[in-house]
Amino acid sequence: MIGYVKGILEEADDQCIIVDNHGIGYRIFVPGSVFSGAIPIGQEVKIYTYLNVKEDAMQLYGFATRDDLRVFKLLLGVNGIGPKAGLGILSALSADDLRFAVLADDAAAIAKAPGIGKKTAQKLILELKDKLDLEDAFEQKLANQSAAGIPETEGDNQLQEAVQALVALGYPNTDALRAVKKVEGAETMDVETLLKAALKKMI
Repeated sequence: MIGYVKGILEEADDQCIIVDNHGIGYRIFVPGSVFSGAIPIGQEVKIYTYLNVKEDAMQLYGFATRDDLRVFKLLLGVNGIGPKAGLGILSALSADDLRFAVLADDAAAIAKAPGIGKKTAQKLILELKDKLDLEDAFEQKLANQSAAGIPETEGDNQLQEAVQALVALGYPNTDALRAVKKVEGAETMDVETLLKAALKKMI
């Protein structure tokens, strides 16, 4: 119903913002740490929104990017995850971090979100894993970095190449990603060194 709201940021805290659009103030719930203090009051913003309709309320949930909104909708498809829980997860993890946590079976990372226990995190992984692709996750991360003006680094390429090499050796995507993530200082290693270190984690 409302794809996005574009207007002047009037108020902001760690739970919601108010955006003025032609004299109407839209109260939008946002992930904590995303907007609070990051955008000056009085600046024009564009927020991608999801309208949640309940019997007693209509609430807008908003995100800085279409990708964040897309991941939020994926979360809502998980049985037991409502808008507030989904927002809490995206307050604790970026969309990219959440994708990699799901693909690596990292329930502990997801369980750091407020109100999300380990069982819920495991259920989330189980329901979302088939909807995510490892190569797409790497490509989306690079796209998000590019959109945010963050240059692509050698570390990003090396992580992807190491995971792909492990998969080519016959290891499942989940095990390959988990092993690479366990290597300390992976971002500073060349592919060969990273691959050797990751293989040790597979044993």
